[in-house]
Amino acid sequence: MPATAAPWLLLAVFSGTLISLQARITGELAAGLGGDGFTAAVISFGSGFVVLTLGLLVLRGPRRGVGLVLADVRGRRLKWWQVLGGFGGAAFLLAQGLTVGALGVALFTVAIVAGQVTGGLLFDRMGLGPAGPQRPTRRRVVGAVLVLAAVGLSMADKLGGGFPYLMLVLPLVAGVCVSWQQAVNGHVKNAAGSAYAGTFFNFVAGTGALTVIFLVHAVAAGVPSRLPTEPYLYLGGLVGITFITIAVATVQKLGVLLLGLCTITGQLVGSLALDLLLPHGDTHVTAATVAGVVLALAAVALAALSGSRTGRVVASSSALRTAASERVDGPTER
Repeated sequence: MPATAAPWLLLAVFSGTLISLQARITGELAAGLGGDGFTAAVISFGSGFVVLTLGLLVLRGPRRGVGLVLADVRGRRLKWWQVLGGFGGAAFLLAQGLTVGALGVALFTVAIVAGQVTGGLLFDRMGLGPAGPQRPTRRRVVGAVLVLAAVGLSMADKLGGGFPYLMLVLPLVAGVCVSWQQAVNGHVKNAAGSAYAGTFFNFVAGTGALTVIFLVHAVAAGVPSRLPTEPYLYLGGLVGITFITIAVATVQKLGVLLLGLCTITGQLVGSLALDLLLPHGDTHVTAATVAGVVLALAAVALAALSGSRTGRVVASSSALRTAASERVDGPTER
């Protein structure tokens, strides 16, 4: 890889650390709301949706991209469920709010990575992403198994007593949902021709899902009596917009595989640094947690740097629109 790619590599790793930072913010917001992770998730995701909606009022290009996506859904060039990638982000954020306080950022991140790698193998094989079907290699399968082993290693010294190890199921499932989100969001971006519009639809779907869950929870358990006063607890939405935007910008330079490796690297390093330097609550980093993070990092590198061939690139919706127009009106002059 040329030296000019180095800044993009660093930027992608930085975006991964922002994911860990969002996890900490959402976890602390949930704690400030009396342990209400549902309210914390809807506040964090909803604030990002509000910012993006305000941006659409002044930005013509993204507004046009939104119209293109809606036209493609109506014309069945884009499947309706491909616009619902934000559900994966909602699952991720909900898992943050409900489990980070008990698990700690490092262990939460290891579980998320396990889900992401497993989901990535599954969805690549299914051809869910824009690149089409990709046969899983032996190294990728071994890497996925090692990441799952890393989760067990990280929690090995916590299984006794009252450690809520069943909570690991939530971030594991959320990690799979994140892989699905990344796959379908690629199709939306292609249809919109705009990273902003693709991000907007992501936040629309996620905010809608979290709002419904919040309302059901509010009817059953009520709402928090007060909101925390610390301003930084309400920055989760902006952090989310930032790392999603970075991912969209760097994927053109690095490709999906290397971007994923850099992002996961940033998550692992950032989460461990947060638990070491800014410990929260009664969570603490043990030797098993560090070993699990190191093993997960090595496994992700093995899975990502497998040297497998990239699958075919599926035609974008804009290309399909052009082809359809040429069939009706004749070839377009270039």
